[in-house]
Amino acid sequence: MPPRHCKTRDREHVTLLSILEPNRILIIDDNRAIHEDFRKILVSPERHEALSALHAKIFGEPAPPGQSTPDPQLDFQLDCAQQGAEALVLVQRALAEHQPYSVAFVDMRMPPGWDGLETIEHIWAVDPDIQMVICSAYSDHDWKEIAGRLGRSDRLLVLKKPFDVIEVLQCAHALTSKWRNACALRERLDTLEKSVSERTLSLEAANRQLRHLATHDVLTGLPNRVLLDDRLSQAIAHAERAGEGFAVCVLDLDRFKLINDSLGHRAGDDLLKHVARRLVGIVRGADTVARLGGDEFVMILSQVASPEEADRVAAQIIEDLRTPVMISAFEVHASVSIGVAFYPRDGRTIETLYAHADAAMYAAKQRGGSNFQYFASSMTLVTEDRVRYEADLHRALQLEQFELHYQPKVSGPARQFHSVEALIRWRHPERGLIPPDHFIPLAEESGLIVPIGEWVLREACRQARAWEDQGLPSVRVAVNVSALQFRRLSLVETVRRALADARIDAECLEIELTESAVMSHPEESIDTLERLSRMGVLVSVDDFGTGYSSMTYLRRFPIDKLKIDRSFIASLMTSADDASIVRAIISLAHGLRLKVVAEGVETAEQLAMLESLGCDQYQGYYFSPPLTAAALEALMRREREADIARTEDLAERTQSRLAVLPQSAAAK
Repeated sequence: MPPRHCKTRDREHVTLLSILEPNRILIIDDNRAIHEDFRKILVSPERHEALSALHAKIFGEPAPPGQSTPDPQLDFQLDCAQQGAEALVLVQRALAEHQPYSVAFVDMRMPPGWDGLETIEHIWAVDPDIQMVICSAYSDHDWKEIAGRLGRSDRLLVLKKPFDVIEVLQCAHALTSKWRNACALRERLDTLEKSVSERTLSLEAANRQLRHLATHDVLTGLPNRVLLDDRLSQAIAHAERAGEGFAVCVLDLDRFKLINDSLGHRAGDDLLKHVARRLVGIVRGADTVARLGGDEFVMILSQVASPEEADRVAAQIIEDLRTPVMISAFEVHASVSIGVAFYPRDGRTIETLYAHADAAMYAAKQRGGSNFQYFASSMTLVTEDRVRYEADLHRALQLEQFELHYQPKVSGPARQFHSVEALIRWRHPERGLIPPDHFIPLAEESGLIVPIGEWVLREACRQARAWEDQGLPSVRVAVNVSALQFRRLSLVETVRRALADARIDAECLEIELTESAVMSHPEESIDTLERLSRMGVLVSVDDFGTGYSSMTYLRRFPIDKLKIDRSFIASLMTSADDASIVRAIISLAHGLRLKVVAEGVETAEQLAMLESLGCDQYQGYYFSPPLTAAALEALMRREREADIARTEDLAERTQSRLAVLPQSAAAK
C-alpha cells in the first residue's frame, strides 16, 4: 500500500493514491460510550445514506455505484483508545505502517492515566503533524494556558461537551482537509528542496571542476602558471618569516619537437604525461611541480638549505628520465635541461626567480642538454640578447633582411646541374650574415616559420622566372617546407598562387620535406603530397634516415626523391655501419623507382664511393657552396659560354611521379 505518512523528519509524504484513502481518526476517551457516539457521527450507514442523498440533491445525479460517499475525502476510519498510553501505542503503530492519523479527538480527563494535555504532549513528540481536538465539559483550563503548555496552537482546537453532531463533522472535515493540504504542501516543498539541493550539488561540482581547470594543466593535471604563482608567493612569504631558502627549477625537454614531428602530437602528449608522473614521484610532498605549457615544467623545492640538495634532485631527475619509455610502439629516451635559481640569493620576487631559472635552463640547453646549471649573473646578458634576437627576427621579414642562396645539385659524369636548393640567409644589420641553423629553430618556436616559409617559396619562384627571362637555361628550384607549414591546409593553394604569380611551370619547383614531417600524420600527408604531385611539383624527402619511416607509407607516398642525411655522408668513409645504411637507402629508393640525392658531399673519396653505390645526384661543397642569385647566374652564363650540353634524357631527368601518368591512372 502506498505510504501516506507526512512526517517532516522522515520525508515520507502523502501521495495521490493515499489521498483517496479514508481519513484515519483516533478517538481517545476513557468512556466507551463516547467512542460509539463518534462512530455514529462519522462512520454510520445512516450518515452515508444522508450524504448520498445530499450528493444527488446538489449535483442532480446519484453517487457512482460502489461508492457510498460522494467524495472519498469525506470517509473516515476510526480507531479508539481509553487511555493516553494506549493511544500512543496506536500512533506509533500507524507510523510504522505508513498510515498515520490525521486527527485525534482527546478527552481532557481520563483517570487514572494521563490527562488530555499530557497525552497530546506524548503523541506530538512522536507525530507532530496530527491535528488535535480537545473534548472537555469543564472550564478549568484557560486557552492561553493550554497553548502555552503545548507550545503550539495552529494544530489545536477545543470542543466543548456536550457537542453537536455538526460541530464534530465540521472539525473532522476541516482538520483532515487541513492535514492533507499540509502534507501535500510539505511534499511539494520537499520536492523543490530536493531539486534545489541536487542542482546546488551539481553547480558546486561544476564550480570545483572550473576552479581546478583554472589552476591546473588539462593534460597532466599539474598546477599551471596561476597556481604556481600562488605557491611561489606562499614560498616567499614562508621563507621570509622562517629565514629559510628554497630553489626554483625550470625544466625543458630536449629534442621534444622531434617526438612531436616524427611520432605525432598524441605521442608527444603521452611523453609529457610520463615526464609529469616521473617528476611528481621524485620530489617531496611539500614541493611543487607545475607545467607552464609546451614541454616546460617548473619545480619549487622548499627548504633547500644548500646547492647540494638541489644537485641531488636535479641529478636524480636527469638519471630517472634516461630510462626509456615506450611511446607509440617506439622506445623513446627522454632527456631534460634544468636551470636552478635560489631564493633569496638569485632573486626575491616571482618574476626575478623565474627569469633567472629560465636563463640557467637556456644555458644548460647551450651545453648540449641533459644537464643542470645554476644561475649566474652573466646568464642575464645571454637571455636579454635572446629576447632582442627574437624581436629582430619579427622585424626581419618586414625590413626585407632575408635573402636566398642557391646550391647546385649535380649529376652524371659531366657534373652538370639542372636543379638548385634555395637556402635562406638572414642579413642582420649588426650581426652580419646569419645561417639558417641559427634562427630557424627560433622561428619555429615563435610561429614565424610559416610567413618566412611562404616568403622563401614566392622568392624562389620569382627568381626562377627572372633567370628564364634573361634567357638562361631552365633550372628547377628546391624549397624546404617546415613541418608546421606542411600541416597547414593552405599549403597547396599557397604553392599554386606562387607558381601563378611567377608565371613558371610546376615542374620548375621541388618541395623538400623532412622525413619526420611527412610521417607525423601519414594519411593527411598522402592527400597533400598527391595534390602537389598532380600539379607537377616534385616532392623530395629530406634528411632521410634520421626519422621513423614506415615502409608501407613510404611505398604509398607520391614522392620522387630521397635525400640521404649529411650525417651519413660525413662518416661514409670511416664508418662501416653508415656505409651500409647509405647502400641500403640507395637500394631501397631504386626499388621504389625513386632518385637518390646525397647532400653534404665534400671529398672526392665520398663522391667515388657514392658513384659506386649508384647514387643519382650530389650536393655539397665539393662542387659548390651556396651562391647568391647573382653568383649562380654568372655560373650558368659561364657554362653556356663553354657550350656545355644541358640536354637530358627523359629517363635521367626527374619528373613528378603522378604528373607523368595518364590522368586516369594518376587519379587512382
